[in-house]
Amino acid sequence: MSSVELQVLDDPAAAAAELLAHAVRRGGHVAVAGGSTVVPVFRRVAELAPDWSTVDLWWGDERAVAPDDERSNFLLARTELLDRLQTPPRVVHRIEGELGAEEAAGRYDAALAGVPLGLAVNGIGADGHTASLFPNGPELDERARRVVATTAQLEPFVPRVSLTIPAFEATGLLVYVAVGANKAEAVRRAFAEEPSPATPASLVRGRQTLALVDAAAASQL
Repeated sequence: MSSVELQVLDDPAAAAAELLAHAVRRGGHVAVAGGSTVVPVFRRVAELAPDWSTVDLWWGDERAVAPDDERSNFLLARTELLDRLQTPPRVVHRIEGELGAEEAAGRYDAALAGVPLGLAVNGIGADGHTASLFPNGPELDERARRVVATTAQLEPFVPRVSLTIPAFEATGLLVYVAVGANKAEAVRRAFAEEPSPATPASLVRGRQTLALVDAAAASQL
């Protein structure tokens, strides 16, 4: 497992946006997350890098819902990122959650075959989950597939589709973003303690891994 570089910053989202903007200018394949933490990342990177014409956009996870459902990670990215760009991505590889988690996972696994993700941006939940890899879930043992269906352990309680540990391990740079005191225990368990299935973020690493956190999220380190 690769080591983690951890940076305590006033504005982790701004730093993540800078890294994402650099990847966009370079071109290639990038993966993004859902959740409130990435909203400021999306808004900032749309200003820094408004031309995504050389980028294939992927998702680290999705809910098994329609793309216009308010719970959809795609909808969040569309409203907060895609609709703000001057030039859209070369290809938008949406997870087809409306097909059901199992079928959507199979399709996305096939689509991701042989794809070199250059950068992925992940959040971390207060329970230590990342993407839709949940504490002690059976998907943490998956080593063959890049994408699997998972079962949510928190609201919204809908089936999920998630990249797996091997998919993230093949990613050039995995960037975690964590903000707020409610993430402090998870940040400690993920980046300062022994890896454990009870904290999936402690197991998920890229070829390089960078954790960007604010002082409140780092308060238990």
